[in-house]
This record gives sequence, C-alpha cells and structure tokens, in this order.
Amino acid sequence: MKTLVKLGGTLLDDEVSKSSLAAQIVRLHARGGGVAAVHGGGKQMTRFLAERNVESRFVGGLRVTTPEVVDALLKVFAGTVNKGLVSALIAAGAKAVGISGIDGALAEAEQLAAELGQVGRISKVNPALLDTLCEAGFLPVIACVAGDRRGAVYNVNADQMAVACAAGWGAGKLFFLTDVDGVRGADGRTLARLSAPEAKALVQAGVATGGMQAKLNAACDALERGVGEVVIAPGAQAGVIDLLAAGEPVGTRMCRG
Repeated sequence: MKTLVKLGGTLLDDEVSKSSLAAQIVRLHARGGGVAAVHGGGKQMTRFLAERNVESRFVGGLRVTTPEVVDALLKVFAGTVNKGLVSALIAAGAKAVGISGIDGALAEAEQLAAELGQVGRISKVNPALLDTLCEAGFLPVIACVAGDRRGAVYNVNADQMAVACAAGWGAGKLFFLTDVDGVRGADGRTLARLSAPEAKALVQAGVATGGMQAKLNAACDALERGVGEVVIAPGAQAGVIDLLAAGEPVGTRMCRG
C-alpha cells in the first residue's frame, strides 16, 4: 500500500528530529508498497526573508508571494529544506530523491487569487514521476512548489500539496505529522478516531479553528478523493512513524464514514 508522509517545516528545523524522522521513514519504506514525503518550510522561509529585510505578509493565513518570495521559495523549499531532508534520508539508508511539483509536471497549479500573488491552487496531478521513482526503489521527497504549462512557479500550501499528491498517486494512507497530539474534541481530549462527517461537525461548531480547521478540511478532502486513511499525529513523539505503521493508537485516525 502506498503511503505519503507530510512533515511540517518545524519538525525539520531541528537536526535531531529530522534524523529521527528520516530513519523512521526509511524503515517504513523498507516495508514496501511505496513511500513518498511532502514537506513544508514556512518557518525557514520567514527566517530567510527576514535576514534579507523582506517583509512576510499574510492574507487569510497564506503568504503573499511576490517575485522576491518566489525566488526565496525555490532557494528554501526546493533547496535548503528539501536537500536537508534528502541528505538525512540518504544517511539513514534510503535512495532519496528531492523534487518539487514542477518536476515532471507532477503538480500543475493555477493562481488562487490576484491579491496573493503567486500562490497557487493545484488543478492537476501527474503521478507518473512518483510511480517511476518508487518502482525503481527511490524515495521521492516533494517540496510544496508547483508550476504550470506556461512556466509559472507557484507557492502551494504544504497540506494541500500532500492531499493532491496522495490522491493523484493513489495512496492508501496519508500521515500528517504536526506539532499537536491530534484532533481535540469539545472536551479538549484528543480523539483517537474521527469520521469525515464528525470532523466537519467540529469545524462547524467552532471547536476546530485556525490551523486545525485547515488540517481537517485537507484531511476530509483527501478522504473524499479516495485516500483510504488519514492520520493527524504528533511528529515530535518518539517513534511516531514506526507506531503509525504498526497500527498503534497515535494521534487521530480519520476515515470516510
């Protein structure tokens, strides 16, 4: 069964955390079935821009992407962060390959809104590159950068990139590794299991807001597009990917019905 692992940029900003997660992804890859990873890097991007006196502006939680930010996007997401994770995976024993949505036209996008600049919405996924790499034993590592047939470059939300790639590639499982324990109910406790209708109810009731609301919307989208199971789990927990692969009750597992 194909599995896609989405890692938040915060988890990759610490060398110990990155090395641990890389080793676990390699063990998951060794089980067979095909594994790919999608990563963010918002924290690293903000730091990179600040060091160059470029202001980070956000509208509706999305970074306004000017030509200066596009240049940083390629340097940070598709460069430093991507190659750092690839190097950690290679050190752990995998044949990892760093790519972005631009490569092989993996993720084609269109502009989301003029006020956001080059922020994109993925309109099409062409998974042939992922299949080719995985069939040859490689482990694809995907930066959340997309393109179009005219050569434009787009900044894409990492969760949305993960959902689009998981659905387009036919992944059976999607692991969202985050900085929280999972999805919390109205009583504040982490929910072990959650259906798509229950997730939507949490959003409508105002229980899930902000980043968790976006995460649940993305998870529901993945389930509706054919991904068999989505898990929102704490990326900092020791052995989290090993536990998820073994079916242990970590984080919040989501299903369609």
